[in-house]
Amino acid sequence: MRIPRIYHPKPLTAGIQTALDEEASNHVGRVLRMSIGQKLALFDGSNQVFEAEIIECTKKSVTVQINEGIVDDKESPLDLHLGQVLSRGEKMEFTIQKSVELGVNMITPLISERCGVKLDPSRLEKKHQQWQKIIISACEQCGRNTLPQLMPVMSLEKWCAQNDGSLKLNLHPRASQSINTLPLPVKKVRLLIGPEGGLSPEEIAMTAEHHFTDILLGPRVLRTETTALTAITALQVRFGDLG
Repeated sequence: MRIPRIYHPKPLTAGIQTALDEEASNHVGRVLRMSIGQKLALFDGSNQVFEAEIIECTKKSVTVQINEGIVDDKESPLDLHLGQVLSRGEKMEFTIQKSVELGVNMITPLISERCGVKLDPSRLEKKHQQWQKIIISACEQCGRNTLPQLMPVMSLEKWCAQNDGSLKLNLHPRASQSINTLPLPVKKVRLLIGPEGGLSPEEIAMTAEHHFTDILLGPRVLRTETTALTAITALQVRFGDLG
């Protein structure tokens, strides 16, 4: 049986006993129906994996003994920050999940002029909590032991104005450059993915003012979630750890 991977939100140390949080306990005890003596693999975001053994298990709580911890680095050499304009329905959740699997380090949800999603602060907070759970679940599934950082929702212009030494990229259907023609080496990338309707002319001009490089993925028009994953994959193949 494959040993289940579980995220633990508090720092772990070999030799201690600790209770899993409510959600993890429910998953281990009720969904997986695991019992005393069975093994888990726990990670706390420190890029380590800890072998753990269940020592107490009820319907509501699970306590484990933490054994050996080892560094298990699955991170890409490319530091990739995704700025994704909010998309409708499950598209945003899908993009977040798959971008984590593909090695993105940071995700910032953005609001633009043509953004089709309108949420009040309360619903936005619930969405943010849901996206965080998706990130955790994606790390549990894909084997990453460091959680990508989920930033608060912000305006497109505010995000574009930030400078952290990254190569800033914006996908544009009439761009002259492609990912394959970008000069080497590249260590940090800030990738902007716009809404379904694209950025407005004013927003495109604004990205140029903030030194974004327009790039072209190919001759076909892609949906926003397809665009994000295709661009991330191409960047990881050229500058990261795919391929």
